[in-house]
Amino acid sequence: MNEQTQILEISKPLKTWSHLAGKRKKPSEYEIVSKRLHFHMKDQKKPFVFDSNLPMSKWYIDYRNNSPLKHNDWDLFDDPDKLVYRTYNILQDGQEIYINGLFNQMNERGHDHMLLEDYAKNLARFYTPARYIYHTLQLSSAYLQQMAPASTITNCATYQTADELRSLTHTAYRTKELSNTFNNLGFGINEKQTWENDPIWQGFRELMEKVLIAWDWSETFIVLNLLAKPAIEESIQVQFADYAKNNNDTLLGLLSQSQYNDSLRHRKWASALVKMAIEVDRNKEYIQSIISKWLPLVYNAIEQYCDNIPDTLCASQNVKDEIMIYLKTLNLNI
Repeated sequence: MNEQTQILEISKPLKTWSHLAGKRKKPSEYEIVSKRLHFHMKDQKKPFVFDSNLPMSKWYIDYRNNSPLKHNDWDLFDDPDKLVYRTYNILQDGQEIYINGLFNQMNERGHDHMLLEDYAKNLARFYTPARYIYHTLQLSSAYLQQMAPASTITNCATYQTADELRSLTHTAYRTKELSNTFNNLGFGINEKQTWENDPIWQGFRELMEKVLIAWDWSETFIVLNLLAKPAIEESIQVQFADYAKNNNDTLLGLLSQSQYNDSLRHRKWASALVKMAIEVDRNKEYIQSIISKWLPLVYNAIEQYCDNIPDTLCASQNVKDEIMIYLKTLNLNI
């Protein structure tokens, strides 16, 4: 081979990105925009190519690179739904069109004027303060997004963060609507005080404040996606939503179902990540130890909220059962 031929061989362009060139098929849109995008994972001792003694580098080394949850290649993880930014927006644009239509139709029917005032008082206690708890879920998901060891995990956490904002804004919108009909019940005024002082919220408040300082990325993921989120979602979007439907609040029932669809999608990607992780020795034991550590706090939060939902039997037990069913699908022995 002469020198000119060698130069031509070296300069021959790849047919795709180098990190996708090993496969014998054309990479999908998902692979192109999702796979191996974290440049700060290339050198485990120098994240972001900065000095390892810089505070930001030390943070990522301590709470991501040295995490007890280990895998040789986290980039092997795939979102089961293969969502990318384009398809996520298509999906949720359709959901928001549905929700906007729901709001408009219910307003035209005078939905809120058909609600009893005693029931509206419970909305002010059990429902409208939920925008605070959705914000904690949003913040925790954003931290997971920032600390995840693979871009495919980061993407899932990013869409989850956006979904939590969706639930938050829906709750805030309903708060304002309810204040127009029941202007004497403190809607839009008393939620912060209720969130900080009402006993029904203090279990969830304590839980999420502690989740927000679970710095290790894997502990954040385990506690948030396997325990705290399912506990909150099953309590508000299922148990309280059932109470709402029994009190002629069709709007909250349908709105909660739309939010719960997002919740189930989050559990789907979390399940895939857990199943990948427990293929590695000792990861399963670590995950189970974190669950056992946090479960009493989670159960206490469920009980404080669900045991006080009016006219409802076995609500807290129903939520606990759903969490156990979910964990068993992951082959976790709790």
